[in-house]
Amino acid sequence: MIDAQTLEAPMETPTNRIARRWSPGACVWCGDTDSVEEFRNEPRCATCVRHESVIDEARRFMGTYGLRPIGGTLQSDDEEEYEYRVAARDARRALNDIRLDEQPDPALVRKALRPRAAAIVADKPAATKSSSASGSSSSTPRRTPAAAAATTSVDLDEIQSRALALLDQLSTIDAQLALVAEQSGLAARARRSDLEKQKATVLRTLAALEKARLSAAK
Repeated sequence: MIDAQTLEAPMETPTNRIARRWSPGACVWCGDTDSVEEFRNEPRCATCVRHESVIDEARRFMGTYGLRPIGGTLQSDDEEEYEYRVAARDARRALNDIRLDEQPDPALVRKALRPRAAAIVADKPAATKSSSASGSSSSTPRRTPAAAAATTSVDLDEIQSRALALLDQLSTIDAQLALVAEQSGLAARARRSDLEKQKATVLRTLAALEKARLSAAK
């Protein structure tokens, strides 16, 4: 049995920190604006998401094997369990170190997220808007073949533009995967898992766009 409580490094002397406040578009936990994405229904930066993923993976490991929940002592039955507990402890400590002095009002956070959701809705393909408009108004004149061809051309251009953007995103993900491929440790595994999920999502979207392109080309 491993109990490394006595091996922990001494606590560092607290230093004076400048008070930081949350602003719309920033991470609700630390206030950072680097790679902020929605995580558990709130904006979180890449650093916080990485630490949270490490903690989540440790919790899953403990739950899978019916082990004592993380937190408190690092006492473990083997090296693997000890590694998970240490990684979770370090991740939680890192999160506590960067936490905002005052957490933002949840109502303000939800209000800040609404414009982003509205932008996603507004970015839907033009074909969806056209079909809903034609269904809501019976007085709309029937399109001529020339008009239908023009609409198809616009849709194909949009599909191609989206596909190219996704291919660029896929290249970026592959490059990041290559960087962490040889890295070991819990944080590296969590990062690889996150990148692989992102890659799978991009590939599914590309497949859907290809299907839409084939349908529009008929």
